[in-house]
Amino acid sequence: MELSKEERPAKNDILGKIMLKVSSFPSMPQAVVKLMALLEQKDIAIDEITRIMRHDPGLTANVLKLSNSAYFGIPSKVGTLKHAVMFLGLKRFTQIVVAACVSDNMDRTIEGYDLPPGELWRHSIAVSSTAEALVKLKKNITTMDVFTPALLHDMGKLVLGTFVKKEFHNIKKIAAQGVPFEVAENMVLGTDHAEIGAQILAHWSFPSDVIDAVRWHHNPERIKNSKMQTEIVYLSNLLCQACGNGDSAESKSIIPSTVVLNRLGIKLDEYEIILNKVSIWMNKLADSLAFD
Repeated sequence: MELSKEERPAKNDILGKIMLKVSSFPSMPQAVVKLMALLEQKDIAIDEITRIMRHDPGLTANVLKLSNSAYFGIPSKVGTLKHAVMFLGLKRFTQIVVAACVSDNMDRTIEGYDLPPGELWRHSIAVSSTAEALVKLKKNITTMDVFTPALLHDMGKLVLGTFVKKEFHNIKKIAAQGVPFEVAENMVLGTDHAEIGAQILAHWSFPSDVIDAVRWHHNPERIKNSKMQTEIVYLSNLLCQACGNGDSAESKSIIPSTVVLNRLGIKLDEYEIILNKVSIWMNKLADSLAFD
């Protein structure tokens, strides 16, 4: 399973370059940071929210475009941020602002992961949709925001893609022996996209539960006291991959962890039923994200 000395890259050198790229990754707009802070407060005035947003017209335009997509369920078009907040509520509105911030980066080709333009964005939204549907489906599951960590779970690929491309032969050689792609990724590069994604979110000052859900979205069973968020994101990602949505390099690992299923109170036969439902959701997703 180990690489030969001739093939083994200088992991420390590669990891150093990766960390430099993480440190230079664009910061989250201040508007988003301030909105996330507002979520901790009560009785927030809508004017305060619009005041924060008005300094970023580009972000405002993207937020309104996303708000008017059928996915977010507003019954009629909204033309102002004030109306969007009134219809959606602060929590949902903030989720849309986060989505608007990352949509352009996620909409491009991701080298190394065989993701053509738009595929990472579609997969991320699909996982978010599935995560929210799982929470509704399993009425015994009570958790905080699952949309945001599900949306951002693969952010690390934006940084790691070029490094994966350069070392793809070595990563693929290990993965061909039955090793999960993200494990092979770590063996060669010294890190993986989940860990890098968590570092990006920490740099962006996201809450620790969102960071943990991104960090452990491939192996939540490794956390003794993992939260439902992490397990929901893990299972949602797996379900979407099983339905053919996502990174082809990772799509082989579609057998769910029995530990996670037990934690969520989902039996294996119930998982199969959910999988069929997710397949239907995937077919409807593209239409629901169309911008009017």
